[in-house]
Amino acid sequence: MKTIYFKTAIIVGLIASTVACKAQQLPLNTLMENIPQNAYVKDLNNELTPYIGTYKANYQGNEITLFITKIENKLEERTNKNYYMDALVIKYIVKNSSGVVLQDTKNNNIPNIELYSTKTRPTLNTIIFYYSGTNCHVGWGDIYLKKINSTQISWEYRPDDMVFTTGDCPQGTDKTIYLPETKGLIFTKQ
Repeated sequence: MKTIYFKTAIIVGLIASTVACKAQQLPLNTLMENIPQNAYVKDLNNELTPYIGTYKANYQGNEITLFITKIENKLEERTNKNYYMDALVIKYIVKNSSGVVLQDTKNNNIPNIELYSTKTRPTLNTIIFYYSGTNCHVGWGDIYLKKINSTQISWEYRPDDMVFTTGDCPQGTDKTIYLPETKGLIFTKQ
């Protein structure tokens, strides 16, 4: 009799935890005020998947390679709450015309430069990314990627901050923004 009770308790516990987890799953684009503490904003409609891959473009003599991956359960820490979300993360390499690497967030694992998706606009085939900016957050802002077809995306970078005060960054730090500050740049999937 104890075995039956124990097995029943385990099954009820599993069902309860499954229902509780599903109740906390919210679709992408849920308004911030509607996301409870520790909820999971999930890519329920696979809106992020078509963007995954490696893309290249040339801009003003530089070659930019984007490495777009999907991360599930990414912790998003805000001042008033924490929650988890599915997001696209972009790592990139920028090389000049001689092939010299100007900035590499893919292999150098620069922790202070982040580029990840925050919103989708499915009717416009667009995903909006938060860009923390380069060193010392110079150039932080939004990047819009629009899916043109299965092999091309259009890039738009909208920086929110291009300048800083002298004391904000250690002397000698590279404050160059290497990502293309433009609209309509086409990246092609490799």
